[in-house]
Amino acid sequence: MEYGLIIPQGISYVRKSIPLLLEDGDNELTFMFRELLADLYNEMVHLDKRIKNLENKLDTICAQNEDCQRLLTIPGIGLLSATAMIAAIGNINAFNNGRELAAWLGLVPRQHSTGGKPTLLGISKRGDTYLRSLLIHGGRAVVRVADKHSDKRNQWVTRIDARRGKNISAVAVANKNARVAWALLSKKTTYQAKAA
Repeated sequence: MEYGLIIPQGISYVRKSIPLLLEDGDNELTFMFRELLADLYNEMVHLDKRIKNLENKLDTICAQNEDCQRLLTIPGIGLLSATAMIAAIGNINAFNNGRELAAWLGLVPRQHSTGGKPTLLGISKRGDTYLRSLLIHGGRAVVRVADKHSDKRNQWVTRIDARRGKNISAVAVANKNARVAWALLSKKTTYQAKAA
């Protein structure tokens, strides 16, 4: 901006604009700044290639693993979530039910019980932080498009969203996805969406 050159926000604009700025000899960029900008751009291109290579490796791993393919059928679970879940869980038989898996991931409310009166607090946030955040981000994606679909699950998500808000509904979807993942992995089946 100091040189009167403005790039809109967003990484895609940066990727398009920097080569044009470097090629334009008429702008007032100094030689040192051009050199620095070119180095930073080359580093960004290198990191983009590295990310693409890692995604290709994950695709290959996921294509060869049946359990990973099962998890990909669940709405809100993508390539990163599926491979991370398979790597973190290992043997699904270590969990007796889906609630244990959700509790292990920290997707259930903490309990404080006294005098026979149970009190549910906020989400416990214990367990694998990376996997929990992937599941919650997947839940956010499901919440964002839930009103465009009419099956029972999306109607449930829409009701929670209207009643409790986007964040709580995203965690609820993540919790449900963890339980569904346990069911699919333990019973060796694929996800079937029920019609409304």
